[in-house]
Amino acid sequence: MLQIHNMRTFGLIGYPLSHSFSKKFFTEKFEKEGIAEHKYELFPIENIAAVISLIAADNSLSGLNVTIPHKVGVMPYLNELDAAAEKIGAVNCISIKHKDGQSILKGYNTDAFGFQESLKPFLKAHHTHALILGDGGAAKAVKYVLDQLNISYLSVVRTAAPDAILYADLTQELIDKHQVIINTTPLGTFPNVEAAPDIPYHWLKPQHLAYDLVYNPEETEFLKRARAQGAAVKNGYEMLELQAERSWVIWNA
Repeated sequence: MLQIHNMRTFGLIGYPLSHSFSKKFFTEKFEKEGIAEHKYELFPIENIAAVISLIAADNSLSGLNVTIPHKVGVMPYLNELDAAAEKIGAVNCISIKHKDGQSILKGYNTDAFGFQESLKPFLKAHHTHALILGDGGAAKAVKYVLDQLNISYLSVVRTAAPDAILYADLTQELIDKHQVIINTTPLGTFPNVEAAPDIPYHWLKPQHLAYDLVYNPEETEFLKRARAQGAAVKNGYEMLELQAERSWVIWNA
């Protein structure tokens, strides 16, 4: 007798997809927790429009994570957005519900959840001002969280932009005032481990908290230099784990 399997497929869309935290995380999770009939695949799609045919071709597809460069570009293809994704203007998790021959796609931003929950234990009363290094997609979720936590922030960028300052404009006064420093740039990611954001590290003090969204290597050059000044340091690994777990909750809601 033919057995009908209720296979559920999840995956990651982005381009290129060389290394993936998500695939390793979910494959290990399914094995460890004995979750049968579930698999997690990589879907390297260069043109985001291909997401529609990808979903149409596989009705076992129940959820997607989204990484660069599609976190913003995917939004027009979705049926709805949750409040955080709408406010942030970026999506990194999609739930897919198949109903009456239709696929209903809802976008979420779990980066914000992961960042907030991993940052909170490190915050002290004097952490009222933050510097955000870089102003790409990842910075959007960081700003949203800092707004939620009533921490005012200043963006630091390499090329002049509205509402941001240049690295060259960082003064000792600004470093003293902004005691949370968050790197949202890919600088220092393996294999380019020597690279680090160009900030005056010698002005950092033990009151500072340096948070790097990069998690590979475990301690980036940015964190190494901050730690040498006595600052508290935190990498992005826990944020990734938390946002992955959050995706799982969303896909099973």
